[in-house]
Amino acid sequence: MARWQLIGFIQPAAGARFEDFRAWYLENHVEDTVHCPGFVSAHVYECARPFRGTSPPGWMTIYEVEADDLEQAEVVLSRYQRDPTAYAKRLPGNGSLQILSAGWYRLDRSFQPAR
Repeated sequence: MARWQLIGFIQPAAGARFEDFRAWYLENHVEDTVHCPGFVSAHVYECARPFRGTSPPGWMTIYEVEADDLEQAEVVLSRYQRDPTAYAKRLPGNGSLQILSAGWYRLDRSFQPAR
């Protein structure tokens, strides 16, 4: 089975209170989503400060997913998210999230310094 990363660049929606964004997305939705079949882990990174180019989104979420077929993984995720009983602690969306972009990534290569 192949390993993929589903990466989303997000921020609070315009006009949303940060407390609502934190309560729903950071404290519920990510944990909910990682319980979807095939999902292995989730990591949320908050941008500490811009480095180069245009200012990056406030948050990047990386889900690690095991799947042979990405289309099937999307079907499974969609079904999971539509099932109100799939995660007992699920809170309803509160409109506080804006997804700027998201995509499936695979590891192309990695490097480590020689020690």
